[in-house]
Parts: sequence; structure tokens; C-alpha cells
Amino acid sequence: MPKYLAKELWHIFCILWGAGFNMITLNDYLYSGNTVLKILHQYSNDLRNGAKETRNSIDLAHSNFLIQIIELLEHNDFLTSQSQRIKEFYKFMTREYPFLAFTFKGRIKSLIRAEEKFNGYILEYIYGYYKKNGKFPTEAEIKSKLNFRDLIAYRIVISMPVCHIKKGENRREVEEKYLYEIANVLPEFLEERGFTAEITKYTEDGHSELLNEQVRPYYHDSVAFPRSSGYQSLHIIFYDNLARCFTEVQLRTKDMDDFAEIGEANHFGYEKTQEARRSKHDEIPSGECVYFDEAYERLTKLQEIELANVDVNMFKAINNQLINDGCGLFRGRQILPFEHLSRFQNDLID
Repeated sequence: MPKYLAKELWHIFCILWGAGFNMITLNDYLYSGNTVLKILHQYSNDLRNGAKETRNSIDLAHSNFLIQIIELLEHNDFLTSQSQRIKEFYKFMTREYPFLAFTFKGRIKSLIRAEEKFNGYILEYIYGYYKKNGKFPTEAEIKSKLNFRDLIAYRIVISMPVCHIKKGENRREVEEKYLYEIANVLPEFLEERGFTAEITKYTEDGHSELLNEQVRPYYHDSVAFPRSSGYQSLHIIFYDNLARCFTEVQLRTKDMDDFAEIGEANHFGYEKTQEARRSKHDEIPSGECVYFDEAYERLTKLQEIELANVDVNMFKAINNQLINDGCGLFRGRQILPFEHLSRFQNDLID
């Protein structure tokens, strides 16, 4: 078939698809009282069956992405080994930094957040590609960007008690000094326990001088170079050679964590993201690219969810703020909650 004819047929297909096809979304499965695991199986199977009929390889990739989450929930014995090896770093910190207060928390990304991220990646990549090249990427190019390495993540949050701040010291600077000190030790420590640090894809974003030269290739440093929302954190990806999966570790101070969880980075950053997505959709009219349209519609429907109306086993919400999530639908399932309070609550530290 001539290329020009194939292009025209594809264009017509996209228009018809966008105009009349009732596509599958996660929202379709959130009102039947089923468990998150059953929802994952149903959604994944329906995406796969639909993709076979429409020959939509992005929906196949979407189905396979959901299978990854299913595997984490159904076969999670490896998390015991993984969390115990990461707990060794917690013990190390209690010995080396007894004066610090800090928490270790692990989680499996929630279903709604995972779905948002998958479709968000598609939206951002297609838009950026179109703005740069004046055309849309191929299916293969889109799929090459759908690599997710943070379905499992651990977060280390540190805080220096005020009683340990010497006269003339700046608490934020003291905490950041220790944060980078801990970050410098982490890669080698975990590599000795079966993990391999991965080179970050954000190699051109810059690093603090407090981060050692040999570990800089592994870290995305949003502490020294905050995101536009003001979000600050150090992120590093490891491949767990024993569990055979990727794991993200985040390091931040308590102030940074507060800003991300309950501050402007959470609320206003969310609003700006939605506004930006609407603007991008205006620049790419419906029907021009089926993959862009699908990702946008799935994201929009997720953002319009009234959680109080959702019927999922072990989930209850009064509104979109008062939520009791016992299943990992909206909030991630916890893996490793450890808390260390500063051992010394006075100015004398041995």
C-alpha cells in the first residue's frame, strides 16, 4: 500500500475512533464492590482483548503494565527479602546518625496513581514529539518511553531536632548537609546487598556540590535544582538482582516532605498540571492522534472521580480528602514503615 494512502486511512481511522468509539477506562470498574486485584485482572484482560480487535499495541502495552502490578500484589514474597536488606541501611543510620530523627517508608504505587502515570507519560511524550517534529510518533516510539521503574519505592525523610542546632547554624543547611552525606553512602551500601544503581535519565539537570562525583550519575537532584512546582527530593533507581525488579529510593528533609505532601507542590502543582494538560489538548485537536486522545480521556475521567461514590472492597471515602484506603486504590500499599526518633533530646551528643 502506498505510504500516502496508508497515512490517509490512519487519519480517517483516528477521526472515527475519537468520534464514536466507547473505549475502556479504569473508571468503568470502580463501582462494583470488587477487590483491587480483581479490578486489575478485569481491566487488563479487557484492554488486551480490545487491543487484539483494534490492533492497538499501546493498549497491549497498557495491559502488560497492569500485569506488572498484578504480579507485585500476587507474588510479593520477595518484598520480605528486599525490605530486610533495605532495613540494614536504616540500622546503619541509627548507628551513624543517632541524633537525627528520620523515617523509612516503602510503598507499592496505588492503582489510580499508576494509571495516571502511564497515561501521563503518553500525553507528555506525544505532545513534546509533535511540538518538536511537527508529526506524531510511531507506536514503537511511544512504547519505548513506557518504562516504569518506581512501582516499588522507599522514602527516607530526615529531620534535625532544634536542640541540636548550634548558635549561628541554619537548620535547613544542616539538614541538607546530612541528606547529601547519606545519599553519598547509599549506592555502595545497597550494591553490597544485591542492588545495582541505575544511571539517571536526568543527566543534564545538574547536581549539588555536596553530592560526590562518583554517585552523581545515579541521582536526580531536585534538592539543589527544585522542580517548577517547588518540589525537592533526591531520587535514585536500583535494580534488585535478587528480586529481579526495579526499586526507587527517595531522600528528603521533613520540610521538603511536608511541602510535597500537604504544601503547594501537592495542591497548586496538581492544579497547574491539569491546566497544562488542557492547554496541550487544545493544541492537538481530537481525532489527530488516537493514542493522545485516549490518554487524555483516561486522565480526565480519573481527575473527575468523586471518591465518595466509589465502591471498591476495603476502600471508603467521605470526600476526596477524607479517605480510608485499605486496598491500595488511591494510596500506595505500605511495605516498610520504620521510625527513628532522635536518641538525644538535649545539646550534649556523645
